[in-house]
Amino acid sequence: MSSSINQSTTTAAHSRVVVVVGSGLAGLCASSELVARGVPVHIVERQQKPGGNSIKASSGINGVPTRFQAQGSDTVAAFYNDTLRSAGASLSASKTEARQKLIAKLTTSSAEAINWLVDEKGIDLSHVAQLGGHSHPRTHRGAGPSPPGASIVLTLLKQLQASSLVTLQTDTTVTKILKSDGGEVVGVQVSQDGKPEKTIEGPVIFTAGGFAGDSSGLLAQYRPDLEGFPSTNEALPGSQALLTDLGAHLVDMEQVQVHPTGFVDPKEPFKRTKFLAAELLRGEGGILLRQGRRFINELRLRKQVTDAIVAQQPPNDLQPTKQWEIQIMLDEATYAVAKSHVDFYIWKGLMRKSTISELEHSDATLETIKEYAATVQGKQPDLFGRSSFGHWALQDPRPDSTVYVGTVTPVVHYTMGGAIFSPEAEVLDGGGNPIKGLWAAGESTGGIHGENRLGGSSLLECVVFGRVAGRNAAKFLGA
Repeated sequence: MSSSINQSTTTAAHSRVVVVVGSGLAGLCASSELVARGVPVHIVERQQKPGGNSIKASSGINGVPTRFQAQGSDTVAAFYNDTLRSAGASLSASKTEARQKLIAKLTTSSAEAINWLVDEKGIDLSHVAQLGGHSHPRTHRGAGPSPPGASIVLTLLKQLQASSLVTLQTDTTVTKILKSDGGEVVGVQVSQDGKPEKTIEGPVIFTAGGFAGDSSGLLAQYRPDLEGFPSTNEALPGSQALLTDLGAHLVDMEQVQVHPTGFVDPKEPFKRTKFLAAELLRGEGGILLRQGRRFINELRLRKQVTDAIVAQQPPNDLQPTKQWEIQIMLDEATYAVAKSHVDFYIWKGLMRKSTISELEHSDATLETIKEYAATVQGKQPDLFGRSSFGHWALQDPRPDSTVYVGTVTPVVHYTMGGAIFSPEAEVLDGGGNPIKGLWAAGESTGGIHGENRLGGSSLLECVVFGRVAGRNAAKFLGA
């Protein structure tokens, strides 16, 4: 089904249209910049509803320095170094300069991204948390019940709906990106509902996302070892071939983020598509338990937490879905600060309120929580090196103490690889030259995150490079 958004008196400054492939946050940010410059936009979305994976993002968006952080507590340099460290071995000598430029663009533009969303778009991002791999609290979300991804995406979408410059075509698949004889991208070919293919003319901004849901295609090609892992992504084919057909080159395609915490739904325990347990649950003080015992600093890099889980044989090795049984646990104070998230998870049946005595492995759990409480109070160092404990406040745990728990397992979540691109969001060919008339942003690109993406940097990359792509496409048209 197709829907069109066409509801304003805004006057077009240009007759040429820019085609935006994908309606996640990167595409919406690019479209916002184009509309602000009077450029008509045609957004093509293959799903029935807009928003992509961005609308599901639950932990927040990074930014440094912002008015919402403790003054003087964080710096762009610290954020840059955390991102560089997170990228790990992928930061090879041959690619260091290009990667560093992308990371520098991401981190130095982060405060501006927050300000743009708050001041120009009216989005609340006043609550700040520290996620895994970060040296400081810098991941922003709103104080209300709406998750940050939904708040940002729905706000931008609503504002774009008010513009006659915007056409949104859903349930439509781009089958080919078109080039002129001179090598310039000049439009896309699309199909919808089995109808004859049509052409939409104009330069292209590619924001179609990654391939974490392409279990039998690109994921199987680049990471066959992940066969059987559940995913937070719907089953969809990757679209990177649309770019390589134009001469674009790919990087880091084997770098796939397996997030350590996807909820196991007790109603459908082996369902392949899982709902993400937001990293902020751990950032705000939550802990992970295996048979009642902690086994890692919960705020280490996502890859490190996942590796610690999968190092053990999965208990259900006879099932087609490969998963583990890890318990995520919050005390009442941690619940209070993450209430909107946890209440939603409880409503979906993914978490529950309990006492310690009601839990399996209750004796080991009580002993573990006593140790953790002593660490939080500064009575002893943490056995796993954790130094930030969020809002955990349970100091004297007893069998009847209230906790909030859910079962989680590692899930394929995000693909760090994609098209090689420049800090100006230009898609590059094998010689490192921009492909004229083509820009990209978001998960469809590669080169920033390396072997691990920091929580909160996905939304940030969409805002930073989506806006850059939109501005440069407008400039390309003379706007």
